[in-house]
Amino acid sequence: MSDPLQHMAKLLIVSGIIIAVLGVLLLLFRNSGIPFLGKLPGDIFIQRKNFTFYFPVATSILLSIILSLIFYFVSRK
Repeated sequence: MSDPLQHMAKLLIVSGIIIAVLGVLLLLFRNSGIPFLGKLPGDIFIQRKNFTFYFPVATSILLSIILSLIFYFVSRK
């Protein structure tokens, strides 16, 4: 039998590595990456003289749905 805490630790380590690799890929391919990422209708972008505010609402929802589907299909047995 495996310890649930050990399983959770391994899952967190693998998830962290995947997130770090995706972050590096986004930095490397920021100009030629996914063209609509961060520019969807529903993303809030306010730019004033000395102030810029950006909150990617629609992009966050889309990424959440995609990641939820990926984790659902990966965890299915």
